[in-house]
Amino acid sequence: MTVRRMRSGETVDLVDGAGTRASCEFLNGEKDSMTVRVASVTHEPAPATEFVLVQALAKGDRDLQAAESATELGVDRVIPWQADRSIVRLKPERAAKTLAKWQSTMTAAAKQSRRARWPELGEHVNSNGLAALIQEQAETRWFVLHESSDFSWGGLSSDEFTGVESIGLIVGPEGGISDQELERFVAAGARPLKLGNEVMRASTAGPAALAALSAVTGRWA
Repeated sequence: MTVRRMRSGETVDLVDGAGTRASCEFLNGEKDSMTVRVASVTHEPAPATEFVLVQALAKGDRDLQAAESATELGVDRVIPWQADRSIVRLKPERAAKTLAKWQSTMTAAAKQSRRARWPELGEHVNSNGLAALIQEQAETRWFVLHESSDFSWGGLSSDEFTGVESIGLIVGPEGGISDQELERFVAAGARPLKLGNEVMRASTAGPAALAALSAVTGRWA
């Protein structure tokens, strides 16, 4: 544990990452420990609708930027995706180290945004694995963010998500999602969706869509 510089009497929240938050008064601290007085303990339930981000691996740590921003915006699950056009390749001998970096980034973002409930980092998938996941998790409403889709975000309404337990957003790499991938995902049950007129970077599209979802589903009500 790392204790930041605090004065006696300041307030601090302690969380377990699973929804429990203890509001405390800081009393004193050392290098690797601190003493607090617990004022109250609350439990924040899971959202009525789960938000899932499938983020393609991208160069320049843009995938990590997306995971970080998505965490700050309330995503519940992040799945790294080795897309056909991903320049970054997740080699077996480095997979554990790479995913540990994703987990560390998301944990830091959850702390910074003072979340009591932290997002889950799912197992990484390739395009075949993602198509299978879409088909297996049919209760999730999957959207593939794609700039050439005829269906745009403006066509969605709050009624579109009434009673939906989970919403999945699939974001491709800088080189885009291939036609073959799109066909496989649509055949598995996903729906192409155009977010806006602007073509966004891989690090921007997912967080932008999550913000829009938070508004239309009532998370930000």
